[in-house]
Amino acid sequence: MSDNSFYDLIIVGGGPAGLTAGIYAMRAALSTVLIEKGLAGGQVANSDSVENYPGFEYVTGFDLSQKLLNHAKSYDLPVVQQEVAEIQPGLKHHSVRLSNGDNLNAHAVILAMGGSPLKLGVPGEDKYYGKGVSYCATCDGFFFKGKTVVVVGGGDTAMEEALYLAKLCKQVYVVHRRDALRASRILQQRVFGECKIEVLWNTVVTEIKADEGGVCAVHLRDTQTAATRELATDGVFVFIGFSPNNALVPAGIAMNADGYVVTDEKCETKIPGIYAAGDLRQKYARQIVVAAADGCTAALAAAHYIEEKKATSDTCQLTD
Repeated sequence: MSDNSFYDLIIVGGGPAGLTAGIYAMRAALSTVLIEKGLAGGQVANSDSVENYPGFEYVTGFDLSQKLLNHAKSYDLPVVQQEVAEIQPGLKHHSVRLSNGDNLNAHAVILAMGGSPLKLGVPGEDKYYGKGVSYCATCDGFFFKGKTVVVVGGGDTAMEEALYLAKLCKQVYVVHRRDALRASRILQQRVFGECKIEVLWNTVVTEIKADEGGVCAVHLRDTQTAATRELATDGVFVFIGFSPNNALVPAGIAMNADGYVVTDEKCETKIPGIYAAGDLRQKYARQIVVAAADGCTAALAAAHYIEEKKATSDTCQLTD
């Protein structure tokens, strides 16, 4: 790879969406490069275990990430570990500038930068991620069947996840920093009517503790009295928000009120030749399998776009 290299397709992001896009792009014989600033696999690489990805009854997040990466590399997909500094749309082609100064050009670009759950920022949260700390009840709730868990948050997502966990767990504590929930009225009614759920009002988590078996307790503080206490728990589920990694999304691409990229059913944005896939894209469910499906769709759509673009270019040259 050199400065001003030209490709059919550039994929920005190496999570399940980006790697799946790479597999389909290489199978379509597109000259492709994938740019990933960190560890390939995205957030799933940090998951202790995955049991809801089709074809795998159980696989660690790291192993699944490696399988996706190895599958993509089996088609000789170039994977470059660099940070992207800027994505510049163009009329004839699009450009991706890397932090090292290299400038790459392509007919099409797939944005697969993913997103990040908002964190509490308390001691133990990062250390015990995947060992009792989770940001996805659908992904990890099964591991806490018959156990006690803490859900942090007061919005719709937190209440939906608390209700989901109540089907599996012995006890669910909802920790909320205010004296009223932000969730919709119908969700609040369901939560208040669920005997397994107890809401701890005006309370925040200040620390997450663990022993050799994983998370074992949280330290809590009352926001009104400043009183502190320790609550025994087997897991902590944090749902205080999710932020799409949209800092690189070019101007002119539509995003919804929450910052997710709006696309059509082909994962194409308002700018021809630029696609969005995975957790960056506006959608109903954020699961590994859905991200992979986005990657497939975006790559197939990009391949069709590139073929038409090349055909048009060849026709124009013949008529000159």
